[in-house]
Amino acid sequence: MKLILASNSPRRKEILTNSGYQFIVMPSSFNEEVFSFNPVETAVGFAFGKASDVFNLLKDNSNVVVLGVDTVVYSDNKILGKSKSDKQAFEMLKRLSGRTHSVISGYALITSGKTVKGYAETQVTFNELTDDVIWEYVKSGLYKGKAGSYGIQDDFPLVKSYNGSLNNVIGLPTEVLYPELNKILNID
Repeated sequence: MKLILASNSPRRKEILTNSGYQFIVMPSSFNEEVFSFNPVETAVGFAFGKASDVFNLLKDNSNVVVLGVDTVVYSDNKILGKSKSDKQAFEMLKRLSGRTHSVISGYALITSGKTVKGYAETQVTFNELTDDVIWEYVKSGLYKGKAGSYGIQDDFPLVKSYNGSLNNVIGLPTEVLYPELNKILNID
């Protein structure tokens, strides 16, 4: 079986590569329009949409498994997506300052005979952030393309603590994904 990652995320590519998987990248053009206020439904739905989009583009999909993943940040009954501007990023980070939120990564694995979906959730607590620290981070541009406008792996004092999977927060829920992926790929 050939593994295809339906994402151009450098973080997901790095985690998969460091775990020893061989794969090719085919970014999805799936439109991420929020269809639910439920963060799990949204993350898993987006992951499935991305994987389906790529799977359906393949001329021969008989010996492939397509992996789609999506990560959402959820705080105060609101899904926080990717910021479209510095101002929006600042507002999101200000909202998360000194508080705990959920990071949910959904995944979908699609083969010609099977679809597997799942997710992981991690609780992340932010430090109390000053406006100066937030603006410094925003001006660095590191928030771009990241759910909730931050990366836990970035070298900034944003995160105080987390409870759950670090890889999940970075964007790939390895602890729940890898056992399912290994079954499909017949890896012991």
